[in-house]
This record gives sequence, structure tokens and C-alpha cells, in this order.
Amino acid sequence: MNDLLPADSPAWQYVEATVSDVLSRYGFSEIRFPIVESTDLFKRGIGEATDIIEKEMYTFDDRNGDSLSMRPEGTASCVRACEQHGLLYNQTQRLWYQGPMFRYERPQKGRLRQFHQIGIETFGFAGPDIEAELLILTARLWRELGLEQSVVLQINTLGASDARQKYRDDLVKYLEARKNELDEDSQRRLTTNPLRILDSKVTSTQDVLNGAPVLRDYLSPESIEHFETLKTLLDAAGVAYEVNPRLVRGLDYYSNTVFEWVTTSLGAQGTVCAGGRYDTLVEQLGGRPTPAFGCAMGVERLVLLLAELNAMPEGLDGLVDIYVAAVGNVQAKAIALAEQVRDAMPFLRVVGHCGGGSFKNQLKRADKSGAMLALIVGESEAAEGSVTIKYLRRDEPQKNVPDSDIIGEIQALMDV
Repeated sequence: MNDLLPADSPAWQYVEATVSDVLSRYGFSEIRFPIVESTDLFKRGIGEATDIIEKEMYTFDDRNGDSLSMRPEGTASCVRACEQHGLLYNQTQRLWYQGPMFRYERPQKGRLRQFHQIGIETFGFAGPDIEAELLILTARLWRELGLEQSVVLQINTLGASDARQKYRDDLVKYLEARKNELDEDSQRRLTTNPLRILDSKVTSTQDVLNGAPVLRDYLSPESIEHFETLKTLLDAAGVAYEVNPRLVRGLDYYSNTVFEWVTTSLGAQGTVCAGGRYDTLVEQLGGRPTPAFGCAMGVERLVLLLAELNAMPEGLDGLVDIYVAAVGNVQAKAIALAEQVRDAMPFLRVVGHCGGGSFKNQLKRADKSGAMLALIVGESEAAEGSVTIKYLRRDEPQKNVPDSDIIGEIQALMDV
């Protein structure tokens, strides 16, 4: 679990602000819910046989003996909150959330035990049109972040639950006869979550899977039509994709369409955004049957990817634009000057010197701040009603400017 230091936060703020802006333009509203929930919520929602429940949750008993868990993902909590507050029945919702999630797993690049996700959930939409809209939305997000050339969309359909169960039974039968050829993790999953074996990256296991039953052969005509319509909508919108027949998601609640946006720019193939349809989850958690489709993206991985590709825009370094120095008993004027500049140019980053110190020391701090200009208020300036402007990044002589002209002068110098 890492600290986020001041030098790192501008990149995070940029990602979060860009995502928030795109989502608001598509009519999504933000929802917030607690970090800690009843353990039973995740067991019922995610599935007791998943890696998350078996190995990764931070779970504890409170003073009443109730089992609580720190949220390992956001979808189950979102459904719980919507159902509890009456947001689902006979309604449609486009929602998003952001915040920390917690999983006890081996830390690696872009994946920590406290990690941050932005989740997008839709409720009340049964057709492939909402799926296309969400995938088009994420494609737009990558364009606006400058990542569109570094991510690839993979899609698949898992079919409805009855078809998937028949496929699961046949897959297990096929793999049981070849159990000794599977890697250790896949052998364990054979009795708990066999569909996840399809997602194995182990070469020997992939070789075994080459002759395994194919899920598409088990799909109903309705599921196939749904998936084909989604592909047609993506084609019409110009969103490129790959159909990955072995793509499954690690959570029990998915059905029909699933997807991942993946990248190879961080070394081995990594997922930056993933999700799918989960029409049974609301009912599974005690609500009325409600179609749902959503996804989540990892903020750490997006920030890493932007840094790896040098895709961060300029001006995200958190540096100061203007530093106001006060020499002598002139703090009142210096504070008023800083506020005057902030009022006139709220987009500039203005820092007023605090803590006293010599003129030389204050100029050192001004230079270290990265500011373009230092506004110097000394006792002589205060007496004559002026401000001295010193250039910190240009080799030009400083100038003395009357108080009445200072805002116009700064606007001209900062080209605003």
C-alpha cells in the first residue's frame, strides 16, 4: 500500500478529471459508498469459489462479531447501495464511482494491495446498445488521454447461465482427463472456477486448451444475435476490436458480453479496463431482476501507461506560476497583492512567502518553486505604491510597476 506524494498527484488529478469530464458528457452521475461492507455481500456477489474470496479479501470481525471486509471491487457495493436506496426498480441508471479497493495479492507493477479504480455501471438496459455506448465512451477516453494507439479492445460472449453451465460441465470433463498436464493453479481451479483456466497464461495449459470444447458452440441463437449486434454497432462507430474466444472474467456474476482493454506497453500484456454484463447480480443480492453492464479501470495502470508513453500534457508538474516575496514589515500588502492576482487570474498558481527570512532566502525559495515571476514587495515599494517584478526564467532586468498597473502587466507577461 503506497503513499501518493505531492510530485505524483498532478498526474492522478489529470486522469481523474479527464475521466470525470468524459463521463459527465455521456450523462453519468457519480455515486459514493463505504470502503467496508458486510463480508456476505461479496461472497454472494463475487462468488465464494473466486480467487478474491478464497485468497485476497481483507476480512475481520467487528466488536459485535459481524464479519466485515474491505471492498475488493466496486460493483457489488454499487448494487447494494442502489437497491438499498430504491434506485433500480423500473428505472435506468448511468453511474460511476472512484476510490481505493483492497486485495491481498502479490504486489507487482501497477497492482498493489490498496489500488484505485474508477468504475462505470449501468442498470435497466438489456440490449447491446448500452454495451456499445460504454465501449465507445472508453475509446473516446483513450483518445483524450492520448492512449488510443497503445490499447486494444478484446471482446467475447459467455452466453446465458444455462448454456455456460453446460459448457462448464463439458470443459471440466475434458480437462479432468488431462489434469496432470495442467499447471498447479489450473488444477486447483478445476474444482472451483474452471472457466478461469481459459485465461491461463501458462503455455502447457494453453496447449491442452487447444483441443478443448469451444464456448461459442454452446451459445443460444439469442446470445449469438446479441453479440453480433454489438459488433455491428462497434463497426459503425469505428471502434476496432478483437474477438478473444478465451476471454473470461474472474467474477461469477458475468454473462453474455465481456471485454478487456489491454496493453503491451507496460511489459507483459496488462489490462487497463475490463468489464461485462451481469444481469443476474441484482437479483442474486436480493433485488428484482435488473439488466446491468459495467466496467472498471485501474488508475495506477493508467498513470503508469501515460508516464511510459510520455503522454502527460505539459503543466502537470504542480509548479508555481507566481511567487510573492515580502521584505520588511509589509506582509499585509503582500497578502493583499496575492489575493488580487488570484481574483484576476484564478487559473494561475500563486504562492505567497510565509515564515520570514532574508530577501536572498526568499528569492531562493521563489526560484526553487519553479515560478515564472517573483512579485517583490519591500518597504520602499509599499511606501511609493508599487511592486517589483523579477523574471526568474528569463534573462531580463527586473521592473518596478505602480500598484494600479500590476494586474495588466502580469497578464501581458504571462500571455493571458
